[in-house]
Amino acid sequence: MKKIAIEEHFTTAALAHYSLPAAALFDPPQWDASMRGLLDFTDVRLPQMDELGIDMEVLSLTAPGIQAETDTAVAVKRAAEANDFLAEITRKHPTRFSGFAALALQDPNGAAAELERAVTQLGLRGALINGHTHGEYLDADRFRPVWERAEGLGVPIYLHPASSYDVWHNLRGHEELIGPMWSWGVETATHTLRIIFGGVFDRFPDATLILGHMGEGLPGHLWRLDSRWDFLDQRGIHLAKPRPSDYIRDNVMITTSGVCTHAPLLGSLLALGADRIMFSTDYPLESNHDAVRFVETAPISETDRAKICHLNAERLLRL
Repeated sequence: MKKIAIEEHFTTAALAHYSLPAAALFDPPQWDASMRGLLDFTDVRLPQMDELGIDMEVLSLTAPGIQAETDTAVAVKRAAEANDFLAEITRKHPTRFSGFAALALQDPNGAAAELERAVTQLGLRGALINGHTHGEYLDADRFRPVWERAEGLGVPIYLHPASSYDVWHNLRGHEELIGPMWSWGVETATHTLRIIFGGVFDRFPDATLILGHMGEGLPGHLWRLDSRWDFLDQRGIHLAKPRPSDYIRDNVMITTSGVCTHAPLLGSLLALGADRIMFSTDYPLESNHDAVRFVETAPISETDRAKICHLNAERLLRL
């Protein structure tokens, strides 16, 4: 069955230094292997895609990417360079690679303009944003131009994890919990809830947010979100839709990246439906072999498997 994987990472020699802080979270040999994978497109990546039957990867700059840059002018320049580089890769291999733009959210108006350039001139399919930008989250008013442009262009924003702005007190002394094993998912789920309760999807009802890692755990929490929202002090927040879960079902799509086990997939199917789930591998930070074996052996209908493997991505990204 055709497969399109949409959370697949890369970097360049000029941008690799942004990822160095993340190296401290990984076993050194694992990080070295991942860095080689991030820099490669044709020597290992394409042959492995051929071996496993992955027809296309939608590439994105690995975390934390441009958002780690403290100089706004440099961030703007680096984002454009990254997108030009990615567009060239997709031009050389148009049936195998597509891409999400990197954005310098340090300059929201500039980021909106770069998103439009990336989509309309470079052929990219949306943007991937790595968590917060120096402690500012996507519910902030200053990021309205980016949401407005994404909605107007009809392209999604992929919210990918990155390290928190500061270290939570309950992680101190257990730094093994910082990063992709635990804190990144909780951080990204919380970021998503800020977007919902901040009214972003009320202002931009046709916007689409993509979450990886089987929705960062949110599909399993929908009932409790709704129940406790009715129970708690809503602090003056007035949502246009009756329940928080309505926004997750209407404005959020999820991917299977980095979660290669069937129970969370089946739970997500029950919570969201097959039309809201897309295949991803999280290459090269996760195993393509594991991801393909997982989706090919999932105890689901062939109709749902086709939606997850390629049809939903084709529809959302107009591939």
